[in-house]
Amino acid sequence: MKWRYFKQNVFFVTIRFSAFIIALSIGAFLVYIFMNGIGAIGWDFLTLPPRDSMTKGGIMPAILGTFYLTAGAIIIALPLGVVSAIYLSEYAKQGPVIRLIRIGVNCLAGVPSVVFGLFGLGLFVVFLQFGSCILSGALTLGFLILPTIIGASEEALKGVPQTFREASLGLGVSKWQTILRIVLPNALPGILTGSILGIGRAAGETAPIMFTAAAFFTAKLPTSIFDEVMALPYHVYVLATAGTHIEETRPIQYGTILVLVALVLGIDLIAIIMRSYIRKKKRW
Repeated sequence: MKWRYFKQNVFFVTIRFSAFIIALSIGAFLVYIFMNGIGAIGWDFLTLPPRDSMTKGGIMPAILGTFYLTAGAIIIALPLGVVSAIYLSEYAKQGPVIRLIRIGVNCLAGVPSVVFGLFGLGLFVVFLQFGSCILSGALTLGFLILPTIIGASEEALKGVPQTFREASLGLGVSKWQTILRIVLPNALPGILTGSILGIGRAAGETAPIMFTAAAFFTAKLPTSIFDEVMALPYHVYVLATAGTHIEETRPIQYGTILVLVALVLGIDLIAIIMRSYIRKKKRW
C-alpha cells in the first residue's frame, strides 16, 4: 500500500515539475521577446509601411495581411471542419472506411506546412490560376488547419451525452434539428478550442504563405482578395535571412515578433472569452 502511494506521489510530482518547466520556458521566451522588441513598438511602427530597405518605418501592411489571411483561413476551415465532424460523428456508419478517413485526418495534422504550401502553389496559384494572393493563401492555410478543427470538433461532439440526443428524438424532433439545436450548442466550447489552435497555427506559418500569398515588400494595402500581401511571419523571415541590413533591422525583427505574438494572443483571447461566456450561459 505504501509503495503504491509512493509511486502515485512520484507521478504527481513529475507532472507538476513538467508543467512548471513548460510554463517557465514559455515565460522566459515571452520575456525575452518583450525585452528585445518593446523598444521598436510605437505609433509609427504600427501604422506606417516599411521604408529605406525595410530598415525604418512600420509594419502596418504586414499586420493587415496576417489578419486577412488568418480570418480567411478560419472562415474557410471552420464550417468545413464542423460539417465534416458532424458527418463522422453523427451520420457515418462506423467501419473500415471511416477508420481509414480518421487515420488520414490524423496524418494530415502532422504533415509539414511546407507540403501544404506546395499543394497550394500547385492547385490554387497555378492550376486554378488565382495567382499569389490573399485567396490562395487563405485557402492553403484553411486546408492546413482543417485536420485540427475536424479532430477537435469531433471530440467535442462525442462529448455531448447520448441521453441528450435520445431525449430530443423521443420528443419527435428530427435528427438534423437535434444536432442543430441540442448537440452543436453543447459542443460549441470544444469546437472553439479547436478554432483557437487553428488560429495560432495559421497566423504563425511562413512556408504556406511564402508560396501562395506573401510579398517580399509592398507599401500599398490590399484592395481585393486577389492582391498579394505582406505578412508578419514572412516579414520576420525576410528581415532575418534575405535583408541587406540584417543587423540594422534586428530591433524591427523582435518588434514584429512581439506584434505577431500579441495579435495571436488577442485573437485567441476573444475566442476564449466567447467560450467562457457560452459555458456560463449553459449553466444558467
